Amino acid sequence: MDCHNYGTYLSYFWANNNITRDALGIKKGSKDEWVRCHEGDLPYSFDIKSTIKYHRNMTLKGYPALVYSGDHDSAVPFLGTQSWVRSLNFPIVDEWRAWHLDGQSAGFTITYTNNLTFATVKGGGHTAPEFQPERCLAMFRRWVCREPL
Repeated sequence: MDCHNYGTYLSYFWANNNITRDALGIKKGSKDEWVRCHEGDLPYSFDIKSTIKYHRNMTLKGYPALVYSGDHDSAVPFLGTQSWVRSLNFPIVDEWRAWHLDGQSAGFTITYTNNLTFATVKGGGHTAPEFQPERCLAMFRRWVCREPL
């Protein structure tokens, strides 16, 4: 399983296996074959140009939010994500600093008012939990338990 794409390839067989579909409660004949990527066959349109106002609305209501990015993501670099988080203009509660796992730097984090936390995951790619599962699990556990990263 060293090849990144091989896991994706195997997921097709796992998701379409009758045992898996039964375990997930998918009734026979209710859903067609599962495919990972869709090319224009889903019934939706891209009508929202930006989600910033939705993020602002939810965080202003006090809903906690963890926004994170892998720091090795060339598709959506963390600087872009950091920029839209900053555009919310929330005051900073805990300044930009490293967060650690097992005595090693695991990324950087900053906390804002309205329960908003932004973090980077060191060595994480576009899907950070796939590339850095231990770091992402530690980050998520701490955040869910309202512990500092």
